[in-house]
Amino acid sequence: MRLSGKHIVLGVTGSIAAYKAAYLLRGLVKEGAEVQVVMTPSAKEFITPVTMSALSGKPVASEFFSANDGTWHSHVDMGQWADLMLIAPATAATLGKMASAVCDNLLITTYLSAKCKVIIAPAMDLDMFRHPANLRNIEILRSYGNLIIEPGEGALASGLHGKGRMEEPENIVEEVVKFFSQKKKLLNKHFLVTAGPTYEKIDPVRFIGNYSSGKMGYAIANELALAGAKVTLVSGPVEIKNTNPDIQVIRVESAKQMHEKCVSIFPETDGAVMCAAVADFTPVSFSDSKIKREKDDLVIQLKPTSDIAGDLGCLKSENQILVGFALETNDELSNAYSKLQRKNLDLIVLNSLNDTGAGFGVDTNKITLIGKDNNPAFFELKSKTEVAADIVAAIVSEMEKKRKIQA
Repeated sequence: MRLSGKHIVLGVTGSIAAYKAAYLLRGLVKEGAEVQVVMTPSAKEFITPVTMSALSGKPVASEFFSANDGTWHSHVDMGQWADLMLIAPATAATLGKMASAVCDNLLITTYLSAKCKVIIAPAMDLDMFRHPANLRNIEILRSYGNLIIEPGEGALASGLHGKGRMEEPENIVEEVVKFFSQKKKLLNKHFLVTAGPTYEKIDPVRFIGNYSSGKMGYAIANELALAGAKVTLVSGPVEIKNTNPDIQVIRVESAKQMHEKCVSIFPETDGAVMCAAVADFTPVSFSDSKIKREKDDLVIQLKPTSDIAGDLGCLKSENQILVGFALETNDELSNAYSKLQRKNLDLIVLNSLNDTGAGFGVDTNKITLIGKDNNPAFFELKSKTEVAADIVAAIVSEMEKKRKIQA
């Protein structure tokens, strides 16, 4: 049984596809999972709690309090108990509530309390699915780190034919099995990740910086943690709040501070991902007081910052993995591969500012992965969460190659 010992919260919402949740539940239990079903009030109009309770062997949770004795269903306890939360089917209404934290039922509060990965299988009519508001909600949920199982195409309850059918239960079970089979491939490994910009102070109120939001680095840190790794994230100034207890965040401001932390931590790790947009230059001098506008021009002398990836490349042992990033505007492949060689990297992630939807401040990215064999792997535009999963998969593959060579 491939899901033996796994705790899964199955959320069921008010869709005609709710009948498929019974087959999905049976498939999860057959694979050995322990499943707690949470139903929205409208879901009970399509399939009875009695059916789901009989299949799961547990009372179905739906209301915050029992009508008979006032027993409280703790959404916090369920969120901490689960190894995975699966919401199938997920209606447009539920997707909107999840995206906006509208906590008007037990399923949504359980979702917001979940410490685990969340997989969502939408189900709705064709026009509802493709409405811009619904598609935006799906992208928001992706950006939060949720996995979306895209609906299939076919005959819909409305009589229309198109995209909107919830994926078939057996396929969803396989996606769950796949998730758990990949989840702990980095168990007992320790990774260093850098994220965000650095700020190089000019005076107490001004600095040299860039537009990096830190979203890509934080997504990579989260995917590494989900794969079982202990993660130390050295973060520049960003607005993102870490919610994963397996990630230790060390906040820094300048390139010098980030360099010092990374050089100190890296020797104790199994690898590092250098995702931060570190400033290449910093002011030679810092003014203790605000610089006044006394004339029409101001000259600030700059000096190079330390090369963090390059210095870690010098420290890297044969057993360690080092991944760098390259943001290019021209001769992208050759410049990225040159950087990989100069800095003794194992992999480099190429971003091009020529690609719409990639770069700073957005929720998507389009990357090319290049290894020492200089055989680029090209990826389509995806959410940064999905890109992070691709990068971590490449890291796992690279580590397996090294183990085979050393064996």
